[in-house]
Amino acid sequence: MAIILRLDRVMADRKISLNELAEKVGIANVNLSNIKTGKVSAIRFSTLNAICDVLDCQPGDILEFCRDEQGKR
Repeated sequence: MAIILRLDRVMADRKISLNELAEKVGIANVNLSNIKTGKVSAIRFSTLNAICDVLDCQPGDILEFCRDEQGKR
């Protein structure tokens, strides 16, 4: 996949645990864990908005575009 999730890095920078972030965002730990580890194929804008609000960051701090090796989309 060309979109890489960097939530783990932002969480480490902010020194916030998975459990604390899940509670503040209002989603289950397992769902947040799946986002953190990149095991999701989609994320709701409302969830992204809540994560960015709690972590005081921009979506671009969490999401990174990485072009496939052959340059295919």
